[in-house]
Amino acid sequence: MIRTVKIVKHQGKQFIRDLQNVNLPDIHTGMPVISANPCKAGCSDCMDMCPVQAINKEPVSIDLGRCVFCRECIICPEHIITFSNHYKIASNDTSLLMVTSETSAISFNPNFVRKEIKRVFGSSLKLRLVSDGSCNGCELELNAADNVNFDMSRYGVEFVASPRHADGVVVTGPLVENSVKALEHTYEAVPHPKILIAVGACAISGGIFSDSKALNRSFFAKHKPDLYIPGCPPHPLTIIDGILKMMSKVS
Repeated sequence: MIRTVKIVKHQGKQFIRDLQNVNLPDIHTGMPVISANPCKAGCSDCMDMCPVQAINKEPVSIDLGRCVFCRECIICPEHIITFSNHYKIASNDTSLLMVTSETSAISFNPNFVRKEIKRVFGSSLKLRLVSDGSCNGCELELNAADNVNFDMSRYGVEFVASPRHADGVVVTGPLVENSVKALEHTYEAVPHPKILIAVGACAISGGIFSDSKALNRSFFAKHKPDLYIPGCPPHPLTIIDGILKMMSKVS
């Protein structure tokens, strides 16, 4: 006990008290900011450089469901595209992940908010993770979301080992053919009502593997996610903020 007190006195409190009001360093690549200024005539450098075809022109827009936040698009000579350190970029509607010059924040679609989520899982949420072809980057950030700094479990959100003990499934990776049946079986084993969360660009759109013949994304054609968390990988704060909004714990 004395040793523990000495450690706390020496290191201080490591956890972040208010996860909704954190100022990340400017080096963090968060929500894109698109200028309303016109592009240079005939220029398509940002579109040509994007490895996942996340950028469209006329008007300029970035699909956060595809974006891997590589920052290659900031080569624009007119500085049309920059990135902020804003981490609250999760949504329950993929159309709201499309960032334009008029986008000030990523919001939730109230028509897609399931009332039973707040009623049944408003205080506690147990999740089963399924890595479907992931590089493990998203898994590392999901694990970090419950470390001593972020402590996601303080909100009643925890990961469990069995889908039969879970309230929902978190999917990472682009969804490959070889494991699509395992994903379906896991989802079926979760009792109703259940939640489905897609984490990372790969899960949302296929990411850099979207054109691969090894993918089978039929699962998301049958089951619509309740939450999309963009990133490659997403920051722990992005993960926590999105889940809390889905649970209606924050507005």
